[in-house]
Amino acid sequence: MIMTRASTSVLEALPACRFADWLGHLRAERRLANATLQAYSTDVSAFLRFLSDRDSDIMSALASLRPATLRRFLAERVEEGASARTRARNLAAIRSYLTFLEREGLAQAAPARAVKTPKLPDRLPRPVDPDAALRMARGEADDLEAEPWIVARNAAVFALMYGAGLRVSEALSLTAQDAPSVARETRSLQITGKGGKTRVVPVLPAISEACDAYAKLVPFSLQADEPFFRGARGGPLDQRIVRRVTETARGRLGLPSSATPHALRHAFATHLLANGGDLRTIQDLLGHASLSTTQVYTRVDGSALMASYRQAHPRARVED
Repeated sequence: MIMTRASTSVLEALPACRFADWLGHLRAERRLANATLQAYSTDVSAFLRFLSDRDSDIMSALASLRPATLRRFLAERVEEGASARTRARNLAAIRSYLTFLEREGLAQAAPARAVKTPKLPDRLPRPVDPDAALRMARGEADDLEAEPWIVARNAAVFALMYGAGLRVSEALSLTAQDAPSVARETRSLQITGKGGKTRVVPVLPAISEACDAYAKLVPFSLQADEPFFRGARGGPLDQRIVRRVTETARGRLGLPSSATPHALRHAFATHLLANGGDLRTIQDLLGHASLSTTQVYTRVDGSALMASYRQAHPRARVED
């Protein structure tokens, strides 16, 4: 069971609170990622401690919960220095937990729904510009003293993130038999992303070529079921190395600090949108569960939306 810093009284009440059942539901049915499960577990256990400090009968406190109680809990989180984003996650976790208890007839979720989610600061994706992304995917941004196979490896990783929209973890999880290859005429990849969600992404010839170039130079044996991308000593390539390589690329290309590995995935989405890609398709390619997550890219590059408007809206054509 995932549980942190729980008081004895809370631990004793957990079976009645159906805490483990709720986590099992999130893992098996909602298929949340482990990091999200850990965060939600911490959030709800903190809320249960908050309730236990005020009422020895936690189930009674949950059954008679009022919005004002939740607001006091969030106010305490502000005093502890929790950011708006953290408090929004706290509330989301509590809503999920209460909704689960509501289905079991043990509590009502309405009090949590009545509490307004903290306003989040505007955080738009900050993609790498197309020229820089292409140079990184071609191996033009590496340390000049790096070994050729390492340059080829880094280029292949960048090509997968920019050319196919993969997360760093998804690119590094590829095995040798799954990696794109010109010889195998790889046209697509089946990727398992966050929460075990599976999607199919198309593979450009340039991506297969980059992976083949790396495979020919890597000095280690690449067994079919073993990691395709290797570190300097032959072990699986670590995400920290990719971040370090990206920092080198920033220096060589004069990129801002926002140019992180994930910014290449952002570039994939925004550049597709700018060139006529539709949001639903981009959502599927990125593996987003919700379209609202993908819609944020329309605020990064509004030119695609304006172009669609001018092309499709009758009044726009008349005004032109």
